[in-house]
This record gives sequence, structure tokens and C-alpha cells, in this order.
Amino acid sequence: MAFEPPQRLVNALGEVRDDGASAWLADLGALLDAAAARRAVTVERVHVPGGRSSLVAQVRTADGSPAVLKLAPERFRPEAERAALTHWDGFGAVRLLDAGMNDGALLLERLHPEISVRTLPEAKALLEAAGTLRRLWVDPPAGRNCETVPERTGRQATAMRASVDAFPEVAPLVDAALEARDELVASAPELRLLHGTFRQSKVLAGERTPWLAVGPDPVVGECAFDLARLVRDRVEDLIGSPSGPAITRRRVKKLAESLDVEQERLRGWTLFRAVESGVRALRVGRERDAENLLEFAGWL
Repeated sequence: MAFEPPQRLVNALGEVRDDGASAWLADLGALLDAAAARRAVTVERVHVPGGRSSLVAQVRTADGSPAVLKLAPERFRPEAERAALTHWDGFGAVRLLDAGMNDGALLLERLHPEISVRTLPEAKALLEAAGTLRRLWVDPPAGRNCETVPERTGRQATAMRASVDAFPEVAPLVDAALEARDELVASAPELRLLHGTFRQSKVLAGERTPWLAVGPDPVVGECAFDLARLVRDRVEDLIGSPSGPAITRRRVKKLAESLDVEQERLRGWTLFRAVESGVRALRVGRERDAENLLEFAGWL
């Protein structure tokens, strides 16, 4: 039977510029077989529904140990993820098992994908997620091959400005977000290796330690940028609550205090990242997501 990639991955890649994604999807079955053969692992099954930027397969190593094989197209920077996981060496993050490989695939320790921090009650989830994130904030490795926060947000700012013509109603929020970004990148207080796309669902239960982060899109910059994505976790619940704005303000304050981050910098990066995500959702037709994110941004 021909290999069929998970539909969620197919749909997500269809939302972004192609950049070779179509060819990668067409060859994915062969790429998986080749990556497994190079690592002498046996594929058990592909994880479904899986992620929006990679294929994840449960595998067994030659000695029968469980592991995970992850493949991602080049546009999602799998080698930057490899470098970050190598640097963390299992401290706060999933452990890399195939150091030295360089083929767009990653062999990782197997966690419990069905149990994330998001399954916990909200207060406990934020506490555990914040504790995990703190462990990841280390000095960046020498010879790093990932973006800086100014570089990444500069690309995003260009796309946001270009979107205003098509969606003029978002212009005030875009202006506010870009102004906040300009002020923040001009005065970054520290440089750390950051997860880059951290949220509750990126923290999974493990065997050697209760919680481990997965799926980084690493970036080097200030800690408030990383924490900003966590502020808006469960945004649908916040939007549905009559006290959503007050809860958001309290969350900014609590997370900033618990992780020694300046509250106003966290608010600014939360605003920028919410508007950027909302505008990007508009561009690809995810109108409900865009509406939630932009309403949330308005509270900031």
C-alpha cells in the first residue's frame, strides 16, 4: 500500500509557501524508510493526527528500545532543532539519540504524546510549563545555527506590514505590535537559547523525568520572547470567559514574577506574537483562530 502522510500535516503544509513541501510530501514514505534504515530502527507506526510541521513515527531500535523518528522539511529548520537538542542534552528537553546524523531526521527518546502539560488543571499546567521552560534558558552554543529574535521577528514584521493592504481592519493592532517590537529589540536584556514555539502542548510526560519539552524551533534572544507564547495558552477559554482580560493581565504578572522577567517586556512580546499569529491566520483563511488571537491582542 502506498504511504499516506497524516492529513493534518498535508493541510498545514498547504497553508505555507511551497518551498519544496510538495516534493517532500511526495517522497515522505521513501524518506522515512531511508532514515530508519540509516539508524537501524524498525518503524512501528506513524503518529496520527501528528503535528503541523513534521512526521513523527514510533520506532524500535536494534536492541528493542522504544524511540521516535521525526522528519521535517528543510523550511522548518530540523538541523537547528538538532543543534538545540544536542546542546540541552536531555536537560528539560527530549533527548536526541542519533548525534552526528545530518539528514533532516531526528531519532528521539520516546515520551508519552497522549499526556501533555495541557491535560493538567490550568494553574498546575502553567506552573509545570514554566518550570520546564526555565531549564531550557541556557547560554547559546558556540557556532549556533539558529536565528536571533530580531532576525525572526524582522521577517515576521515584514509579512505583517504587507498584510495590512489586504486586511486594513488590523492596521491599528499591527502598528501597536510593530512599535512594541522595535522598542524591545533595541534593548534586549540577555541572550539565551530559547525554545521558540513553547506552549503547554509542547511539554510531554517522560520516564526519566516527569515533563520534557519537544518540538523546539530554537531562537537566540531574551527570555520574555519565549514566555510570551505561554501567556496566551488556552486562548479559546480566555475568549469565552467574561473575565478574560483580567485573567490575561494576572497571567502576565504571575509568569513574569515567577520567571524573573520584566512584566512590561513580557506584555510587549505577548502583544507582538499574538498579532503576528492572528494576521498569519487571516492570510491562510483560519478566520476563527484569527478572530480569537486578535481579540486577545486587543486586551494587551
